[in-house]
Amino acid sequence: MAKARELRRRIRSVEKTRQITKTMEMVATSKLKRAQDRVVAARPYAAALADVIADLFHPELSQQFPLLRPMERPRRVALVLITSNRGLCGGFNANLIRLARQRLAELQGEGVEVELHPIGRKGIGYFRYVGQALASQRQDIGDRPTPAHAAEVMEPLMARFERGELDAVEVVFAKFNSPVSTPPTTLRILPIQAPVGGKRGVANYILRPSAEEIVGGILPLYVHNQMYRALVETAAAEQGARRTAMKNATDSAGDMIDWLRRTYNRARQAQITQEIAEIVGGSEALKG
Repeated sequence: MAKARELRRRIRSVEKTRQITKTMEMVATSKLKRAQDRVVAARPYAAALADVIADLFHPELSQQFPLLRPMERPRRVALVLITSNRGLCGGFNANLIRLARQRLAELQGEGVEVELHPIGRKGIGYFRYVGQALASQRQDIGDRPTPAHAAEVMEPLMARFERGELDAVEVVFAKFNSPVSTPPTTLRILPIQAPVGGKRGVANYILRPSAEEIVGGILPLYVHNQMYRALVETAAAEQGARRTAMKNATDSAGDMIDWLRRTYNRARQAQITQEIAEIVGGSEALKG
């Protein structure tokens, strides 16, 4: 009897857990849709900026604009790591942290001084735990990043890059291909790679303002947008990972409930059989 009561208690407990994970799965699904919309909206703008730069680019601009300065052998690199503020999303954060550690080790193995700039509580917490020095940290961006957040992250790094204090800026983020394909990725944001493949060129155009002025105004926007894309893709990937994790947890809870109910039914059947046997035995004893 005690075993049956314990099984009933466990069934109720797992049912409550399944209800929670199912609710979290539904919330993550809703957030994922909004995050996907932000990813889709950001891509055409980034492509348009890249096209304009490619159309107006000529090699002399690399000397005029520090953001286009070719990098030979970097001495000091800023590594930005984007993770989530919350857990319950499977191995999402662990995979990003693992890639950041690998990239950190690669650069340090080449004799490069690396500054770490984590965004998100999970990355910050891990590197604090292992004693890694942090050049800066952000916990306020969350799962709804804005272009203003991207500008706040990149403006000080761009200024230091232009002054020659940094030779490169890289970001580790989750590239959002689909809700089930979000590989951790490293992207070099600075220096901006010399673009190729402009659609039309400007050889036959007289521009006012000049091509140099246009490029000078667009380059910071392009850099900001690269960071914004990394932020929104990681946010979407987080929700996709959380939805998958919560669905798996809900399915596992359902399987456990089925097993507990079968076990409970067997225990209850055995108990009833035993009680019947005792009644029959008592009846036979009275007859005897």
